[in-house]
Amino acid sequence: MRLGAQLSSVLNLFVVPKHFFVREIIEERKPLASTARRAGWIGSNILLNEIPASGKIFIVRDGKPESKETVLAKWRKTLFLRDEGIEARGWLVEVMKCIEAIGKPDFQIDDVYAFEAELSRLYPGNQNVRPKIRQQLQLLRDRGYLDFVSRGYYRLRSAD
Repeated sequence: MRLGAQLSSVLNLFVVPKHFFVREIIEERKPLASTARRAGWIGSNILLNEIPASGKIFIVRDGKPESKETVLAKWRKTLFLRDEGIEARGWLVEVMKCIEAIGKPDFQIDDVYAFEAELSRLYPGNQNVRPKIRQQLQLLRDRGYLDFVSRGYYRLRSAD
């Protein structure tokens, strides 16, 4: 090694399972200019901040590798999404993001209803957002992502 050379290390590395790739996380870029070699080509950006935390599976976090068991458990926790159609998956991912935004493992349905305006904006064609939220919570419960504690109360399951 030469004197003055810096050692590099991976601080954070995560993967995003393909079942988290929904329309809401893809941002279309402007077409390339007519003077560009690939004129008119349209690329996209993946909006990582729009992916729920459960969709970011860390292999290395803060410079420390995660155990294989932890990585696989977190991967398996959301595998049910791949069996859903793109529209249903979008709703599930958005409700998962709402649950994570609540910031605590135990929450009430009213906590999720607080995101009704945001979900209405994302899905303007849906005039029944509250029933859709309830439906998504039931699906997440049935798929083992969260537990129904009692009427209107839920608990997020841990992947660890």
